[in-house]
Amino acid sequence: MPPAHTGAPVIPGASTLSFPAPEPHSPGRPGYRRMSLALFAAGLATFALLYSTQALLPAVSAGFGVTAGQASWTVSAATGALALFVLPLSALSERFGRTRMMTWSMVIAVALGLLVPFAPNLEWLIVLRAVQGAAIAGIPASAMAYLAEEVKPKALVAAIGLFVAGNSIGGMSGRIVTGWAAQAWGWRAGLLTVGLMSLACAVAFLVLLPRARFFRPASLNPRAVGRTVAGHLRDPLLLRLYGIGALFMTVFGAVYTVVGFRLVDEFSLGQGVVGSVFLVYLVGTVSSSAAGRLVARAGRRGALYLAVTTTALGLLLSLAHSLAAILAGLVLITAGFFAGHAVASAAVSRTAKSGRAQASALYQSAYYLGSSAGGTLGALAYHSSGWAATVGIALLAVLGVVSITLYGSHAARSERRPMAAAAAAR
Repeated sequence: MPPAHTGAPVIPGASTLSFPAPEPHSPGRPGYRRMSLALFAAGLATFALLYSTQALLPAVSAGFGVTAGQASWTVSAATGALALFVLPLSALSERFGRTRMMTWSMVIAVALGLLVPFAPNLEWLIVLRAVQGAAIAGIPASAMAYLAEEVKPKALVAAIGLFVAGNSIGGMSGRIVTGWAAQAWGWRAGLLTVGLMSLACAVAFLVLLPRARFFRPASLNPRAVGRTVAGHLRDPLLLRLYGIGALFMTVFGAVYTVVGFRLVDEFSLGQGVVGSVFLVYLVGTVSSSAAGRLVARAGRRGALYLAVTTTALGLLLSLAHSLAAILAGLVLITAGFFAGHAVASAAVSRTAKSGRAQASALYQSAYYLGSSAGGTLGALAYHSSGWAATVGIALLAVLGVVSITLYGSHAARSERRPMAAAAAAR
């Protein structure tokens, strides 16, 4: 039987072969592995660069003769600039593409990473770090949107978990490398080492990242972007997720900005040993990678309750005047934070049905504003009243996460009651 006529024009000599439509990446496929490795490298470079001065704050403070609060601005300026620029850069990624935005952001951030070690004074160091944070802003939101578009929905939490795992290893390795390099050759050599490490990650990212197959460029219309952002800010679930991300990062920023000062002041540890404490980030790699399985078993809110409980226990344990107890507390804080972050960020990508880059950007903006606030407030609290004051600020943030999650559970039950009543009436 001859084929049915479809109405399409027949071109003489044209091939009758048809090509299957591309499928989203899924675990076990080569494209998924390349994508995971590329974004793992991007996440590693992002956190290594963004927090490159955090483990060195005692050395930076001593080198420039400034207080802990003043030195902490070398971290807060970068995270604050990232929070401010992530939304406009995500809008540009809607027009010019996720991969192009991530590529340019990576190149500029790494180039600045090679300049930062030569800052002549604290003011210039803060300025360069702020510009570097603005450049890094193009990576996280674009990466989340890229994953949401290119990965099968069932594999999204696991894929984002791997990206977050790259963040954790980047944060860990960057701090360890800077710590030991600083102990041997000074803090400037530590920063240069991180810049070179990030350069290698950038090369791996550029070589491995698969091209985007499902991205569709949108017009760069500020009014349309404004409407999209306003729509996200009117979504109660997205607002709760933004608040959770900000508060989790307030805890993390406060703890890891200050812990180096405490280890030097109370235990007289060297800069290399202080940097090695960040090996506990390996726990975050495991907990963020396992976030998908945790959500499958306990649900999103159940996973958040577990993450926040683990974080709170770690904060309380860190109050002890014992190095072993402090390290155990850091392990729990890190595990809880990275699990909570992976769950919340994946929920944002799944909740937003349109304007995913803006939805992810708003989450990242809230997240890094939390980091900036936590780092600054934590350092000021430590400078005035010691570690217990820093822990107090972190526990207030934990209480905020609990309150938001409880409210979300109550709101979900309230929404289900009318639906259940209507179903029963039928």
